[in-house]
Amino acid sequence: MLTNTLNTNEVKNSSGTEVEFSRISTTGRTTEFAQITETPPYPHRLKISHQETGAGVNTRRRSLVRFEKTVAGVSGVPVKIAAYAVLDIPVGNLSAYTEPANVMAELMSFCASLGASTTILYDGTGNGAAALLSGGL
Repeated sequence: MLTNTLNTNEVKNSSGTEVEFSRISTTGRTTEFAQITETPPYPHRLKISHQETGAGVNTRRRSLVRFEKTVAGVSGVPVKIAAYAVLDIPVGNLSAYTEPANVMAELMSFCASLGASTTILYDGTGNGAAALLSGGL
């Protein structure tokens, strides 16, 4: 289980600076964190949720990690930005989490690195992050 306050470099922004979050609610299989320094008109949230469907070997779990931030748009009207990752795995038909962990690592490394580099890029210049930001293929 995650701690109630994410304040030891678990979350960083594009410049690599720590962004601190505090748990504000947990209901069922969903928990929500708020950025500690957010202001009411501009919430910055982290949500984590899990949903299981099926039974026996047909059981699947869909886990979601979502960041949502409200910012001032150029029109002066607040707008929302969201980024999220979903892991959908057949938990009832796996004996270990090795392959789901591999798929998750592939997603994270594609978004946060350039090819053979082992450096984590927080600035959005990793191959996958750049494609997401620019709409590129």
